[in-house]
Amino acid sequence: MSGMKTATPPTTSGRGRWEARVLEPALAKAPERSGPFTTVSGRDVRRLYTADDVPGFDYETNLADPGRFPYTRGIHETGYRGKLWTMRQFAGFGTPEETNARYKELLEAGGTGLSVAFDLPTLMGRDPDHPLSLGEVGKCGVSISSLADMERLFDGISLADVTTSMTINSPASMIFAMYLVVAEQQGADWGRLSGTIQNDILKEFIAQKEYIYPPRPSMRLITDVFAFCADQVPRWNTISVSGYHIREAGATALQELAFTLRDGIEYVQWGIDAGLDVDRFVPRISFFFNAHNDFFEEIAKYRAARRIWSEVMRDRFGARDERSLKLRFHTQTAGVSLTAQQPYNNVVRTAIQALAAVLGGTQSLHTNSLDEALALPTKEAVTIALRTQQVIAYESGVTSSVDPLGGSYYVESLTRDMRDGAYGYFETIDRMGGMVAAIEHGYPQREVAESAYKFQQAVEKKDKVIVGVNDFVADREEPIPTLYIDESVAERQLARLDRVRRDRDGGRVGRALDQLRETAAGTGNTMEPLLECVRAYATVGEMCDALRDVWGEWEEEPVI
Repeated sequence: MSGMKTATPPTTSGRGRWEARVLEPALAKAPERSGPFTTVSGRDVRRLYTADDVPGFDYETNLADPGRFPYTRGIHETGYRGKLWTMRQFAGFGTPEETNARYKELLEAGGTGLSVAFDLPTLMGRDPDHPLSLGEVGKCGVSISSLADMERLFDGISLADVTTSMTINSPASMIFAMYLVVAEQQGADWGRLSGTIQNDILKEFIAQKEYIYPPRPSMRLITDVFAFCADQVPRWNTISVSGYHIREAGATALQELAFTLRDGIEYVQWGIDAGLDVDRFVPRISFFFNAHNDFFEEIAKYRAARRIWSEVMRDRFGARDERSLKLRFHTQTAGVSLTAQQPYNNVVRTAIQALAAVLGGTQSLHTNSLDEALALPTKEAVTIALRTQQVIAYESGVTSSVDPLGGSYYVESLTRDMRDGAYGYFETIDRMGGMVAAIEHGYPQREVAESAYKFQQAVEKKDKVIVGVNDFVADREEPIPTLYIDESVAERQLARLDRVRRDRDGGRVGRALDQLRETAAGTGNTMEPLLECVRAYATVGEMCDALRDVWGEWEEEPVI
């Protein structure tokens, strides 16, 4: 009839049509495996992802081309076609001479950067002869107590020609000062030095617990490094804001993302409050993420991180320099995922994790060794770990295209969810007065502890299968060779420390330490007196103790 309109049937989504026409008949014939189907972090995973899962998706706003804001697809226009990631293997054990030999082996094997692991006494700002150092000297990293040790650590290695990452936080300023003085001795121009000092104290309070001073004076040390490097070491990454250890403590992928970026926001705010222009120091802030087992969740995490950081720097802090908007990050495969049972399975885990980091656009990468759940890695295990990266780089083909997973319904949906969830955490922390205040109230610590507890429950109920641990268990396993650090390392380091103290100018050391205390009690930059302490061969313990005299030590309230 003229003028009459035929009713339009309700629209069925792409997934809905598939479920009705294809899935239901298939399930009637053969049921699915029992779930739960969730990510490592416990996030529910749909059976199928379609355009319905990215409603309102706009290419320019949500994705954009590589090298363009919001950098979801990467900060470089050509991805790895222009330059591969830096293959930076984390290493350090025993004496400085032993670690120096390992560095030279790694460089000869094709490594393109150095990464220093320090032993527990050094990380805690204690000398080898301190009672709390007993049994720990050189065990989980290299023992460094004075400039004499740093000179041996980099003997025969030109610091002007290699990039170095140093994983240390509470005594970061002291170790960095030692590195600068060694470069000075080599005749290197500080303006040419390139590398990273981790220098991230907030994640220590949240996760790793290798802190010394209370949060607020600890932040002072970090902003002093920001200001000093902006003037004198402009190519150095002054901080590596680390989600790695937050994830290792049991955080979900979302919590790792949110707490890491919110830590970064806190550092930026403190730098601005200290009088620095945002575009003067933010370009030298880098990040350090974990690469865990859930392949797509990890890729989405890295992509969301770049987008969030660019938005926050532009909209919250008014950054104008494009370098301030570009999030650069290092990745390490997940140590917590490695198992002592069936350790060769760890080679497979590490390869999957490393591939996720590469597809997520990492700037540098460390691959863990198969034996690290048992001991510090052997030379053979380290070589396999490095070869894993090289196989990905030169044989897999994944470096030929920029962000090859861009546009995947699943990856884009995960990326959006990660971004939205992180902003939700930001709002909670902002209401508390920022990350320092949140840490003082124990908020992120409780969140991580709860997630770790839930994951362990899932493993014990076998909702999460760990191959070789709670399923596919071997009746008998052959032992594998491991590296053993005996007490002779401590004996040699104690003898060296005694010689340093005998041979140095004690009066010069005392004056330098007094100046450090005076500066810490005032408002001056602590890097200058620290450099003088280092040149006088003051020890890490002596410098840290001088600041303990002024600021005291932090004792955390238990998190239950």
